[in-house]
Amino acid sequence: MRIVQIIDSLEIGGAERMAVNYANAIFKRTGFSALVSTRHDGPLKSAVGDDVVTLSLQRKNTLDFGAIMRLRKFCVAHNITHAHAHGTSYFVAAMLKFVYPGIKVIWHDHYGLSDFLDQRKFGLLKTFSGYFCGIITVNEKLRAWAINELKCPKVIFLPNYTNFGVDEIRQHETSVLCGNPQSKILCLANLREQKDHFLLIKVAQKIRLAFPDWSFHLVGKDFKDEYSRELRETIQNENLEGSVFLYGSRPDSAKIISESEICILTSKSEGLPVALIEYGMQHKAVVATSVGDIPKVIADGETGFLAESGNEAEFSEKLIKLMSSRELRAAFGSKLKKTIEENYSEKAVIEQYFKFIQQSCP
Repeated sequence: MRIVQIIDSLEIGGAERMAVNYANAIFKRTGFSALVSTRHDGPLKSAVGDDVVTLSLQRKNTLDFGAIMRLRKFCVAHNITHAHAHGTSYFVAAMLKFVYPGIKVIWHDHYGLSDFLDQRKFGLLKTFSGYFCGIITVNEKLRAWAINELKCPKVIFLPNYTNFGVDEIRQHETSVLCGNPQSKILCLANLREQKDHFLLIKVAQKIRLAFPDWSFHLVGKDFKDEYSRELRETIQNENLEGSVFLYGSRPDSAKIISESEICILTSKSEGLPVALIEYGMQHKAVVATSVGDIPKVIADGETGFLAESGNEAEFSEKLIKLMSSRELRAAFGSKLKKTIEENYSEKAVIEQYFKFIQQSCP
């Protein structure tokens, strides 16, 4: 079994991190692993293991036949048997199947709006799903949806996981967060509407007078779109420049998390956010919205705090409880790390992964 991960790019993002994690873990298990970015590389290229074989296709448009043939040549040269396609890269994997019929395609659904599946457009995906030998989803809602809507009957939910540790923190020590060292609140999420950074802004407005030493740090890709522009204008108009900071995409998320005192997620919708797993691995106290599979990771009042999506008052109240108690932060962080280690470790997920492939795509 020789597996290639296929992903659109190696920019900072949850699906991209998982493609890299799988590529690295598979090499440790089998002695061979490959990773292909269909459009371009990015900051996460540095996290790919030295022994993982990589290729950047530099695909210029949707029907770039030359790129598909380069991918076929790569697969033939490395005797690749399985293509594990993440997110929208299923299209490239399906095209590969047409020109290289012997390859088996596994699709990994990272869809972040799993709380709004009734709005999902999936006509092309449904057509191509007949060529998949297996589907992996990042939460149970997506698994149920795939079983009901797509043409591949073999579907499994595998939770996201992370393997970030002390070595990675030391390796990428580049970013420095502004503000008081003991009073930094981190939101690690790309600037997309589903992440609802405007709830964060409302919370920051609500608590800044009572806690002037605390600051909010937004780390994630800035798409330079209307959402981003409106977010920046709101920060400026509300005079929050001294307490709310935007950093864009950064490659050293483990280092950034280690600098933070509290970590938060304010999303309207999620699958199982990789950021949450990363928070837990560094025993951070967390406040998050109760969406997607987040409640399966955080038990409210035991391993962290949960608030209803969009509920500014509840989110603020629970965040203030954490800000006011170092002991509570330490207790939550310790319990969350234990939860992550027991349920979202690389070893547990990869064992299920190989069992699924052996049964579904032999």
